[in-house]
Amino acid sequence: MARRDVARSDIARRRDIARGDLARRGVRLHHPVTPWLLLLPGLAVLAAFSLFPFLTTVRDAFTDARTLVPGHWVGLRNFRDMLRDEQFWVALRNSALYVVLVVPFTVLLPLLLALLVHKRLPGMGFFRAAFYTPVVASVVAVALIWSWMLDDRGLVNGILKALGAGPVSFLGDSWLLLFSAMALTVWKGLGYYMVIYLAALANVPRELHEAAAVDGAGPLRRFASVTVPAVRSTMVLVGALSSVSACKVFSEVFLLAGPTGGPAGEDTTLVMLVQRTGTGLDGRVGYASALSLVVFVIALLLMLLVLRAGRGGNAADREGHR
Repeated sequence: MARRDVARSDIARRRDIARGDLARRGVRLHHPVTPWLLLLPGLAVLAAFSLFPFLTTVRDAFTDARTLVPGHWVGLRNFRDMLRDEQFWVALRNSALYVVLVVPFTVLLPLLLALLVHKRLPGMGFFRAAFYTPVVASVVAVALIWSWMLDDRGLVNGILKALGAGPVSFLGDSWLLLFSAMALTVWKGLGYYMVIYLAALANVPRELHEAAAVDGAGPLRRFASVTVPAVRSTMVLVGALSSVSACKVFSEVFLLAGPTGGPAGEDTTLVMLVQRTGTGLDGRVGYASALSLVVFVIALLLMLLVLRAGRGGNAADREGHR
């Protein structure tokens, strides 16, 4: 007990000495509440435009609210209706396909692209800017350009016709339209994830590659044994970000397929279903809120799954080094 009192008094004495030293230097100590006062405007904006709408959505998910009409508590009825809604299962299938097919490409292709532009060669800055241009371009403008290119009389079908192949209905077939939207998503995200990988590659010591080359490792072996382990945490980050983005995709499919979700609504995604259900004068706000809550839970589970897989991979690497 005495030792504890001595330690406390010693800490208090050192704190007083530090404060006196700061006072002699002209440093003014602020009240502990000051940092929170500086954060208050940002926290207020976050609460007003993020936290409050989220809590409102959770509340409305258990009501039969409609546009401009307050709802009544209905419990889990919206979720039971969801299980019987065929359009929900179509949207869930499309969103799941988007995650399964888009995420691997958005994890691997930007890494290969970053390795390509990471080299210090003349004119490489131009290629970096060219690859990043789709990221800063408006998704509406990009989707319109793609729709013109993929039209029955567009550039792609014109090239196919010149090669002797028949026209392909990229925007008329539900599966081809969905795959075209996936290609658009991958193409537009390449530059963004490439920059993330470039930051990770800048921290990889060149000595590792040089040592592997001295040991006789070729480019593929160095990529698998040096580059991938060094950027594994970045790959996990890109996987988590792209998983969430693929789960809540909206603009690409909406602009290519239209508000109806393609032929017979076969290309509708979960977020498109939320938008279609919850808008309009007769919008089912309660049901749309339940759909939004499902999308949130799925995205959260996907992100946790990717992060857990990344931790498992890092643990396996540590065990291998031992």
